[in-house]
Amino acid sequence: MAGIQSTVPVLASLDIAQSLAFYTERLGFACQLQSPGYLMLVRDGCELHFWLCADRHIAENTSCYVRGDTAALHADFVQRGLTLDPPVLQPWGMKELYVIDPHGNLLKFGESA
Repeated sequence: MAGIQSTVPVLASLDIAQSLAFYTERLGFACQLQSPGYLMLVRDGCELHFWLCADRHIAENTSCYVRGDTAALHADFVQRGLTLDPPVLQPWGMKELYVIDPHGNLLKFGESA
């Protein structure tokens, strides 16, 4: 089969166990694989990977965009204990919800308005 099948963001993690706890407990992801230097998580067909990194500056300057129902995700994340601003309609026609993980990675959840 030719062509691109999917994309998988690979984000920096300063502590793999802390990333695992945050993404599973607060964002509802499930662990697909955990090793000392790498983590693979899944939720609703979305896959995120993490590599162990000692430089916080890398994580704080990284983001990924995840398509999804921002109102439903906001409600789920708040129910899981996050304090988040509600989704915002952006001038570029997307309704977006922002989550910053404990290491500084920015996750932008968005959908067409």
